Amino acid sequence: MLLKTTSLKWIGLLGAILLMLLLMGASVIFGYTDTSIRTAIEAYTNFNGSNEHIIIQSVRMPRALIAAAVGASLAIAGVLMQTLTKNPLAAPGTFGINAGAGFAVVAAVTLFSVVNLKTFSILSFLGAAVAAITVYAIGSVGREGLTPMKLTLAGAAMSAMFASFTQGLLVINEAALEQVLFWLAGSVQGRKLDILISVLPSIGLGWVGALLISGKMNILSMGEDVAKGLGLHTGLIKISIGVIVILLAGGSVAVAGPIGFVGIVVPHITRSIMGIDHRWVIPMSGVFGAILLLAADIAARYILMPSEVPVGVMTAIIGTPFFVYIARRGFNSR
Repeated sequence: MLLKTTSLKWIGLLGAILLMLLLMGASVIFGYTDTSIRTAIEAYTNFNGSNEHIIIQSVRMPRALIAAAVGASLAIAGVLMQTLTKNPLAAPGTFGINAGAGFAVVAAVTLFSVVNLKTFSILSFLGAAVAAITVYAIGSVGREGLTPMKLTLAGAAMSAMFASFTQGLLVINEAALEQVLFWLAGSVQGRKLDILISVLPSIGLGWVGALLISGKMNILSMGEDVAKGLGLHTGLIKISIGVIVILLAGGSVAVAGPIGFVGIVVPHITRSIMGIDHRWVIPMSGVFGAILLLAADIAARYILMPSEVPVGVMTAIIGTPFFVYIARRGFNSR
């Protein structure tokens, strides 16, 4: 279903935003302790200190906001990565962001006995940034400069290296595994609103930056030679994409841990509906990413109730068949 006219695209975008808001409301209401819309409203208009009101204010609302922000950021980062690398399976992990963040957290727990979740967030953001910058630096070596193939290979190499280091540290200190396992699986459970607020400037800047370069992304998607012929400074736009991906994916990993497949699945769904114009694909992907992660988080509460499945596991269940489909389609198209 491809929306061809501008009016239909606006209707689709507004409809998706409405669905996202409904899912945020459902995220606040449903769970192990079910509440109601009235209770959720009263938690902010007539707070009485009840268990339900405390849960809504301190657990459910932060969780819904974090899931929406992280889902939107990962999806937009996926759009940018797929356009930059010309790889339909590219995602923030292509930059080694997940692996770098995971290594930073595991190293902090193993070597320095860090257990504070907010410290995890700071360290994971730094690890993600270092990994992405290193990938960019390696991918820029040589006469041709930064190319999609070199960037993809550098990202794969860095991801493998950081993953090996992480596994090695966990083997040395098995006790650290229990402390970081839930974070490494990717989860929005137990995250406080102040963690989101601490990274909101970076991901907010990433959202704005992605929208500002959306028109140039259309030119870049035509190919390197065509883009240069049309006067696009491809080197500058590639660096800009890298910075934006670090802000979006690094901030997301800092809050929720490494959540996979959102950045792969959502861009393809969005293009099938909105076409290839990045001025529409980027904002719609943000909304769809939020919808996917909110829906996955709600479903994760009921599979093993009263326990919860990490939302990263849920996105993997949803995304793996889609990943296989995209990979097979890409292979068969050759």
